Amino acid sequence: MKIGSHVSMSAPEYVLGSVKEALQYGANALMLYTGAPQNTRRKPMQELRIAEALELMKQSGIEESSVIVHAPYIINLANCLKEETFQLGVEFLEKEIKRVQALHATTLVLHPGSHVKAGEEAGLEKIIQGLDEAMHDMQDVHIAIETMAGKGSEIGYTFDHIAYLIKHAKYGDHIGVCMDTCHIHDAGFDLSDFDAILDEFDEKIGLDRLLCMHINDSKNIKGAKKDRHANIGFGEIGFDKLCTIVHHPRVAHVVKILETPYVDGHPPYKYEIAMLKNKVFDEHLLDKIIEEA
Repeated sequence: MKIGSHVSMSAPEYVLGSVKEALQYGANALMLYTGAPQNTRRKPMQELRIAEALELMKQSGIEESSVIVHAPYIINLANCLKEETFQLGVEFLEKEIKRVQALHATTLVLHPGSHVKAGEEAGLEKIIQGLDEAMHDMQDVHIAIETMAGKGSEIGYTFDHIAYLIKHAKYGDHIGVCMDTCHIHDAGFDLSDFDAILDEFDEKIGLDRLLCMHINDSKNIKGAKKDRHANIGFGEIGFDKLCTIVHHPRVAHVVKILETPYVDGHPPYKYEIAMLKNKVFDEHLLDKIIEEA
C-alpha cells in the first residue's frame, strides 16, 4: 500500500524536509505544494534541495511516482468572467508543470475551478481552453483533476464533468483523476458501496486514469456539498468505510494521501496512517495525539 499525507515544504530544508516529515509519519508517499497554495510566490527550484530529497527517498524506499504535487488554489481555469484571473491560472499552471518535472514527480493535482455563475457548460469549455494552453510540454507529468464536493459553482462534482474534460482536451492522454473521499461523499456518492462507485468511474472515465486518492473523513452528511474534512473515523463517512477503500484490491496500486485536519495544532498523520494499516479504529486517537505531542 502506498500511503502518506500532505507535508510541509519550507525553509531551510524544503523538499528534503518534506521527505523527512513523511518518514516520521511512517509513510511511503507524500503530497506537497511547491509554495504557499494561496499565492504565486515561488522559490527557484535549485534552492529546494531536490537532489538530497531524491537520495533520501531512494534510501528509504519512496518511489518518485509516490510524490504528489498539488497545484495552488489560486488557479481557476473555469473563470469565465475575469480574463486576467483565467490567464494568471494558465500561466501559473504552465510554470507548475515545469516545477513538477524538476521534482521528478509525475502527478499534479488540480482543482478544476468554479464557473462563477457563468454556468457549468461555459465553465467546462473554459477549463478545456486553459488546459490546452498550459499543457503543451508535459513530458512524463499527468494532471490529476480532483473530484469536488459541488460547493458554490464548482466544476468536477460528477464523473461526467471530468470525463468531458478528458475527452475534449487536446492533451487528454495526460489527464487523470484524484478521487477525494470527503468530496465525493459531500457530492452525494454512497461510500458504503465503493465497488459501485468504481464501476461508474470505470465506465465513464476508466480506472487506469485514477492517479491518486485523497483519504479524508467528512464533517457533513452525504450530499451536503460543503467540503469540510474530518479526521479518519471521526466524521460522517466513518472508519470502516475508509479502511475498506484504502485496502480495496481494485485501487491497491493507487497512491493515497491524507489531508485531515491538525488536532489542537498537531499533525495526526502518523497515528491515522498506523490506524488504517492496522485496520483497527482507536476512538481515543484525538486525545492521544494531544497527549503525546
